[in-house]
Amino acid sequence: MTSHLHLSPHNVGREDRAVGTILLHSAYALGPVARCSGDWLHHWAATTPDQVLLAERSGAGWRTITYAGALAQVQAIAANLMSRDLGPERPILIISGNSIEHALLTQAAHYIGVPVVPVAEQYALIPAAHTRLEYVAKLVTPGMVFAQDATQYGAALALPFFAGVEAVSVVPATSGATDFASLLRPADADIASAFAAVGPDTLAKILLTSGSTSDPKGVLTTQRMMTTNQAQLAQCLPFLKTRPPVIVDWLPWNHVFGGSHNFNLMLANGGSVYIDSGKPVAGLFERTVENLRLQPATLSFNVPVGFAQLVAALAQDSTLRETYFANLDMIFYAGASLPQDTWRALEGMALETCGQLPLITTSWGLTETAPAALISHQPAKGAGIVGVPVPGLSVKLVPEAGSARFGVRVKGDSITQGYLKNPAKTEAAFDDEGYFLTDDAMSFADPADMNLGLKFEGRISEDFKLTTGTWVRAAALRLDLLTALAPFAQDIVIAGEGRASIGVLMVPNRAAIVAQGWELSEDSGALICAPLFDALRRRLSDHAAAATGSATRVSAALILSEPPSMGEGEATAKGNLNFARLLQRCAALVGRLFDPTDPACIEIEH
Repeated sequence: MTSHLHLSPHNVGREDRAVGTILLHSAYALGPVARCSGDWLHHWAATTPDQVLLAERSGAGWRTITYAGALAQVQAIAANLMSRDLGPERPILIISGNSIEHALLTQAAHYIGVPVVPVAEQYALIPAAHTRLEYVAKLVTPGMVFAQDATQYGAALALPFFAGVEAVSVVPATSGATDFASLLRPADADIASAFAAVGPDTLAKILLTSGSTSDPKGVLTTQRMMTTNQAQLAQCLPFLKTRPPVIVDWLPWNHVFGGSHNFNLMLANGGSVYIDSGKPVAGLFERTVENLRLQPATLSFNVPVGFAQLVAALAQDSTLRETYFANLDMIFYAGASLPQDTWRALEGMALETCGQLPLITTSWGLTETAPAALISHQPAKGAGIVGVPVPGLSVKLVPEAGSARFGVRVKGDSITQGYLKNPAKTEAAFDDEGYFLTDDAMSFADPADMNLGLKFEGRISEDFKLTTGTWVRAAALRLDLLTALAPFAQDIVIAGEGRASIGVLMVPNRAAIVAQGWELSEDSGALICAPLFDALRRRLSDHAAAATGSATRVSAALILSEPPSMGEGEATAKGNLNFARLLQRCAALVGRLFDPTDPACIEIEH
């Protein structure tokens, strides 16, 4: 059964060059592009003034702000911001998570051409990560710092590098921070002229890259990048114009997926953002379930681990299923490939509950691409395809010697022009034709049919060689192993560079393991659990039996007893692992991984 939605067919143009390079583009011409995000707000405030734009939990229900109400508050805040010395050299740094005030402050800054810099709240809340916060503050030199609750974020606000920077908080308490409410008071300022001066080249955001291989880079994000990307998405997903979209979403706004893709998708299309105060982690996912019971959505965005938890909750709760699938047009996963069993479960429950399938899809992009560069906008039979180019974007595929993979480069109005105060990194990020170098690899789902899309094959920089000279495609192998070891593996680190075989360090999903009733013990950084060892050994043996050679065959595994540390740089604020850093800090455990006499080593027989 196909989706009931109005969707644009894939329509890809191809140009082959003599050196084997391939250029791909959408055959659809790019439609109208808004001047700036403020034009969206004005349009919907005039067209559907009573439509909810923002909502967050308040007691048993929701506190809501309509489009008309949001525009009035955005203009009031903007007028007050104009009396401050703010601008590209003195942006607004936002150190707390998603909230109505976070959204209003961001839109007010956009309204008058002041950039915002949202960062992961962990930078402020985890003392070991304060060095990351200091790095960001010194890089962007903020003229204002916003925290939702000055008591909760007090330790961060008191750090020396914020001395002399105005702090603003919804709950200032006795911190000395400016009360956010004061920004809503009438102020005498010519915001109309300031708004008129905002254009496509105005800097809207500085988004920090994950910092998984080096210090985070500040990605310069313009109004043109954001508005172009929404025009691209609207052409691929025309059903967005059929009715106002609604999301119940936890994805953080410091990340391009939640803050640019999802939030702007609602703002551009007159939709509603219900801020989910939960997350797919222990102790917070229950909040997500509660929010989903309260509010039906038309679009569901999540990472694969979140959808896996949601499937388990849906299977046990008929009321939740009825609410979740009632108006659902699209299920959108990102961050990794969706396991096939999760895909099938979502399809089965959708058909059983409402008799029709939502579009289950994904896209591909980076912080530097605003983010959607490829998107699958036709129904697929399973996960793995990241799609075709969006309109107005050129994709260059550079062949990799001896492989079916291609390095991916992109060019278009939705691509950043560079990094803040880093001309060397900016210059190195583009080729001689102006294409952005992504470091990602792709292959064709079918080399004979471009319309079937591209498959993600991992990060080129994560590949390594065994002593046999064989290349290991670490990212692709990691995705395979995450599926094979579900639900016990939360993440996987591939090891073996300079060795004769591959080993894996496993970050465990403790909740899934404890649910089996198995007892765990620890041994100097490693977990010991005989029944878990047996389960992993069987799965890895089955995986090895299907392997095509030493480049995909795992010989040993070890389970980490401690979660990767963001403070030590082993994990990024987005939850991604810094593989090189973790392998460096866990060198002793890597040695034990390859020692079959060690009690923590799970040796795999081939």
